[in-house]
Amino acid sequence: MSVPEELIARSNALGSDPRTTNYAGGNTSAKGAGPDPVTGRDVELLWVKGSGGDLGTLTPAGLAVLRLDRLRALVDVYPGEAREDEMVAAFDHCLHGRGGAAPSIDTAMHGLVDAAHVDHLHPDSGIALATAADGPALTRECFGDRVAWVDWRRPGFQLGLDIAEVQRANPDAIGVVLGGHGITAWGATSQECAAHSLEIIRTAEEFLARKGSEEPFGAVVPGFQALPEDERHARAAALAPVVRGLASTDARQVGHYTDCHAVLDFCAREKLAELAALGTSCPDHFLRTKVRPLVLDLPPSTPLDETVARLRELHAAYREDYRAYYERHALPDSPPMRGADPAVVLVPGVGMFSFGKDKQTARVAGEFYVNAVNVMRGAESVSRYAPIPESEKFRIEYWELEEAKLRRMPAPKPLAGRVALVTGAGSGIGKAVAERLTAEGACVVVADLDGASAKAVAEGIGGPDRAVPVVADVTDAAQVDAAVAAAALAFGGLDLVVNNAGLSISKSLLDTTEQDWDLQHRVMARGSFLVAKAAARTMIDQGIGGDVVYIASKNSVFAGPNNVAYGAAKADQAHQVRLLAAELGGHGIRVNGVNPDGVVRGSGIFAGGWGARRAAVYGVPEEELGAFYAQRTLLKREVLPEHVAAAVFALTGGELSLTTGLHVPVDAGVAAAFLR
Repeated sequence: MSVPEELIARSNALGSDPRTTNYAGGNTSAKGAGPDPVTGRDVELLWVKGSGGDLGTLTPAGLAVLRLDRLRALVDVYPGEAREDEMVAAFDHCLHGRGGAAPSIDTAMHGLVDAAHVDHLHPDSGIALATAADGPALTRECFGDRVAWVDWRRPGFQLGLDIAEVQRANPDAIGVVLGGHGITAWGATSQECAAHSLEIIRTAEEFLARKGSEEPFGAVVPGFQALPEDERHARAAALAPVVRGLASTDARQVGHYTDCHAVLDFCAREKLAELAALGTSCPDHFLRTKVRPLVLDLPPSTPLDETVARLRELHAAYREDYRAYYERHALPDSPPMRGADPAVVLVPGVGMFSFGKDKQTARVAGEFYVNAVNVMRGAESVSRYAPIPESEKFRIEYWELEEAKLRRMPAPKPLAGRVALVTGAGSGIGKAVAERLTAEGACVVVADLDGASAKAVAEGIGGPDRAVPVVADVTDAAQVDAAVAAAALAFGGLDLVVNNAGLSISKSLLDTTEQDWDLQHRVMARGSFLVAKAAARTMIDQGIGGDVVYIASKNSVFAGPNNVAYGAAKADQAHQVRLLAAELGGHGIRVNGVNPDGVVRGSGIFAGGWGARRAAVYGVPEEELGAFYAQRTLLKREVLPEHVAAAVFALTGGELSLTTGLHVPVDAGVAAAFLR
């Protein structure tokens, strides 16, 4: 393999193990020769993981490639630690060829260390030693002369110089523990470098297991133990919208919930408040988790209304504390405060809620806090957890280089941060709506009576960071409540509901049975009512508004032949739109409807026999029904599921933010159905 290919293989292997490093954390590099694009002569090059990349999924496009002679020449012009941020711009002048990723702040570390291959990682075991109060002594006890200690310094050019100096002073060392941060290892070959990284990580793990105390977080506090799983998840589903609403005070957030053993155990222990207040330490951690979490100080047996009231009090105090933290450390040139809401909320007996601009960011924040819990456990088991000072955390959280990275990110999509529930989403209009909402940035719960179809749609959309499937019979209140609870557990709550589930039985009045009438009204009238009711409860708890959209029908206002049960049920839905728009507007919840007609292709209703019956009514072959419907419209165009989906997006995407109680026809123009 070539040098870059070896580097990619090593990076992917290291990044695939969460014990080795966290998502998008750490970086790897390799040095070798490559042709100069002008002269054709070989020059020394450095391939290093670029800014923002992830080791586990790294590809060649994620590597920055620099000329080593130019990079090393920066030592002679380095203006000192006070101006070291200027060196990041200088890295751009060391780049080799075109393309590639932007060099990260850790590039100097990789270029200045005298080894062909270098790994910088954030393993829990390594950070546990790095954050222990007597980290230098523990590092020597654990590794002897094989691994050296480097005092805390913010990542940058000076840290690269420090590590290079320690390496020169310890020629037999295979790597270093970076105080308050992580580890760096090196080797003459890619295989040797990876072996040294794993040796440091596994040796630290074994040392902590052998030397550490059994209960580093103290005794279990009576009454704070984890609830049984069913009770725990029910409590989490009830609290999630409230917590998400609080965490979205400054900017709408998507939530993630975890009740892993590490979190539940930490939340039940005596030292919870003390250690949580100290915050995380590894720079990658608190950039995602904020300087510290919000911790509920009540047992899970506390009545729900009292718990909610206490969470609101704690949230107000958290915001005041965060603002004070910002004001304590901000300098005249510091970036403005980005928001004072917590990114992590710990609830004893229930678990942890974490938040971010999208599901992946929220999930990763939670994963990082689990890493932090593991770090605290390790440090406390052999010493005392002593993270870097708060002032240093602020310097990284509000680092201009981090601010520049945020400015480079693409603008959010219109529905970013929104959580949607679409019923009848396993096919036809519902499937198209789910796909469109996800494409516009929303997280979607794909609900359908057919579990296999719901699963296929969710997987096709992109899986659990974008969509989750649920089986739901909308006529069953318990199943509807479970679907809304699934949205709360998967994404933190609910912002947008599309009442699409439906069916139709085309018969004349005399042929329509009571069973036909009851079935259609149960699914569409009763089902929409149940879904809207459950969704509104969650939206009100969140306190950040929302949207409810009914997929009604042209038949809600048009008297077509042989269609009494379906038309009456759709008329019921249409009036629910008006009634609920009037009732829920005070909560910032908008309720609108879409009236499609003639959606034949891809329609679950038409495939279920409705198409054949309607074709018989109109005296045309079933395969020509779509074309027949098109010809009777003013625009002479066939209506497709994606046209209905576009109307749903138009109503919810932000441009019609002051519109409620509206019905939008998507029928290619049926004059008899014009709203009067």
